[in-house]
Amino acid sequence: MVRAMFAPFAFAGHELALGAARALYWPAERALLVADLHLEKASWFAARGQMLPPYDSRDTLERLADAVKATGARRVITLGDNFHDDAGALRLDPHACGMLEALTRALDWVWITGNHDEALPRGFGGTILPELAIGGVILRHEARPGETAPELSGHYHPKLRISVRNRNIARPCAVFGRSAGGGDRMILPAFGSLTGGLDAGHPEILGALQPARRIEALMPAGGKIARFPLWQAAA
Repeated sequence: MVRAMFAPFAFAGHELALGAARALYWPAERALLVADLHLEKASWFAARGQMLPPYDSRDTLERLADAVKATGARRVITLGDNFHDDAGALRLDPHACGMLEALTRALDWVWITGNHDEALPRGFGGTILPELAIGGVILRHEARPGETAPELSGHYHPKLRISVRNRNIARPCAVFGRSAGGGDRMILPAFGSLTGGLDAGHPEILGALQPARRIEALMPAGGKIARFPLWQAAA
């Protein structure tokens, strides 16, 4: 089932797998990585007069539980912007709250904080960190321009916009950059249900992954990784 849902690729000497559901699986670590859950985004907008269906947190957590089940992950690492704001955890309805408590209790859970939730509440299980390094790879919320070490991050919600049969479509994607020295860095797609997206080739994303030799959008397709060139350094 993992092979059907996740497409493997090489990253900084490790094998990772990107899923169509926007999660990244690290088999050797039995770890599932997700970025930008933005839990309770709908309730944040509702408090400001923009009414949205109040089920985004439930849907996000259900999809996350499905990804854990499909991969057999024993660890979940979130890459920041876990809640849409610092008070988001206080607005979870009882059902979503119970789901999150069950997940953090059953798994080795690491919360990496982001710009939306720097004061992440400690009412749930798991460890709260600003960043984490595993196997020589730095895990943080926002890519650090000029970083030369391998890095996995989120923040930008990249989407690939392409034309298929005269139709313009946009799909969440990862953006992968490789430096002249061979260093790999990648920005994950947003996992949350109500997250928008920034064009994968936007200058902010390309700039965040510099220095790079080439930058590509990555999407899983039929158990393999489809690569779409976004930028390449001049010869």
